[in-house]
Amino acid sequence: MELTHDLQMDLHRRMVRIRLFEEAAGRLAEAAKLPGFLHLYVGEEAVASGVCATLHDDDHITSTHRGHGHLVAKGGDFNRMMAELMGKSGGYCKGKGGSMHISDLSLGMLGANGIVGAGSPIAVGAAFANKYRKRGQVSVAFFGDGATNIGAFHEAANMACALHLPIVFVCENNEYSMGTPLSRTLANQDVTARADGYGMAKDRFFVEDVFQVRDRLGAAIERARTEKTPTLIEVRTYRFRGHSMSDPGKYRTPLELEEHKKKDPVYTSRKQLADAGESAALDEIDASVEAEIADAIKFAEESAEPQPDILEEATYKGAFAR
Repeated sequence: MELTHDLQMDLHRRMVRIRLFEEAAGRLAEAAKLPGFLHLYVGEEAVASGVCATLHDDDHITSTHRGHGHLVAKGGDFNRMMAELMGKSGGYCKGKGGSMHISDLSLGMLGANGIVGAGSPIAVGAAFANKYRKRGQVSVAFFGDGATNIGAFHEAANMACALHLPIVFVCENNEYSMGTPLSRTLANQDVTARADGYGMAKDRFFVEDVFQVRDRLGAAIERARTEKTPTLIEVRTYRFRGHSMSDPGKYRTPLELEEHKKKDPVYTSRKQLADAGESAALDEIDASVEAEIADAIKFAEESAEPQPDILEEATYKGAFAR
């Protein structure tokens, strides 16, 4: 796909929407306005943005406990997202899912997931349905490096290859499983080596910019769509915040963090566009996203608290519906 001006601006806007939403959510958590755990995607925005820019509206994705960025990149609504984070009835899941279980089926976002590795089997199920229905849809499973040690991932990978399903497995390797470095969790730090056991196509790279992600993931997604060929892609990225808001990240040095921030894809994108004379347009993007977030916070704060009657509909009527 040719890198046009409109595409550059679209990719930058996707990353900015994720970055500013996450930073706002972090501030709200620090102010004790968000219940439960919060795992921020700050630093990894290029992955979700580059991948989702290549997907069709009806393609499917599954996510992780660090899932806000994936939903934002797929077109998620800030109002419903913020309300869900605050546990309000105006949220995507009426306040029942919270940060780690947010979803929007209308966008093909089949859910974030608090269980490590649990998204891959769901994505495989969607891929099987997509192939069966012959609608040309693709599934993308996002997961972290730790999930590749989970049995569910391997079962999903084997099924995808055995049945030739239109799916791409995207490992967002941010170099730490919670606070444990890769050297202590992976005997072979090349995650894509796992693809060899299933005869699966693979790719592995360190993120330089969002355009690189779009190009390399776009090729795998197109192959899945046209050839029903699964691919495992390890994208080496980095998170700038701790594992969750309760993690100060003392297991890494300030120098390590600063060295990674110098290669921040959001900064790289902004510099490229600013050098091309787009400073005013960039400022406009920042201002419009900030205004959208302010509106979302107001919407969430004014949303009603969930009432007990939602339990009947979700627990009993849903379970015994005919």
